[in-house]
Amino acid sequence: MLLEKEINIEKLPQHVAIIMDGNGRWAKARGQIRLFGHKAGVQAVKRILQVAGKLGIKYLTVYAFSTENWNRPKEEVSGLMSILLMAVESELKELHASNVKLNVIGEIEKLPKKVKQKIDEAIKLTKNNSGITFNVAISYSGRWEIINAAKRIAEDVKNNNLEIDKIDEELFPSYLATGNMPDPELLIRTSGELRVSNYLLYQIAYSEFYFTDVFWPDFSEEEFYKALISYQNREIRRGQISAETK
Repeated sequence: MLLEKEINIEKLPQHVAIIMDGNGRWAKARGQIRLFGHKAGVQAVKRILQVAGKLGIKYLTVYAFSTENWNRPKEEVSGLMSILLMAVESELKELHASNVKLNVIGEIEKLPKKVKQKIDEAIKLTKNNSGITFNVAISYSGRWEIINAAKRIAEDVKNNNLEIDKIDEELFPSYLATGNMPDPELLIRTSGELRVSNYLLYQIAYSEFYFTDVFWPDFSEEEFYKALISYQNREIRRGQISAETK
């Protein structure tokens, strides 16, 4: 792979977040139902997770199912839950063998009992793995996450376990679903849409964005390299003055 040679291992982001978009349109373009695209999307997830782990990226977070997705037709939601269950059952052994640590963020108590049970088993099995941490956002929204964090902080203050003056930008992230993980340095969105869709709203304050017209099932290893190279070619300022203007 030619683009792989352009990757600077010393300048890789620690944490990459992805909005996996375009499964339905990819399927429609092939005369198939939306679930056909979602199944193809699972293979893209597997592909990118393997590449990220190989490169040494520490965290990969993917947006699998938003809280708004519960409003989709019942047949599609049911199909998505079945695909999720099958994906965990079929890939868990390989994930564990590859030293991947699985983590799920979101309101997982809303998931069907069988799906939640299988996810809990997968998290427990891989919790001590030391390779890439694979965060899957399911029944998730950024606003829910921030509100949930605020409630937890309020509860700790109410119970005298936390002083108000201790609440700052260092403490607050520990109450988020991503815990003490670093914020994503790079956010990728596929399918040509130019929005963040209620995803990791607190964490992406200084993330670099990369948008591509490629639908998620077609997001290949080469496309991932393009995103990483784009990130590496940028001047990451995080609110500081550009080196060129000093």
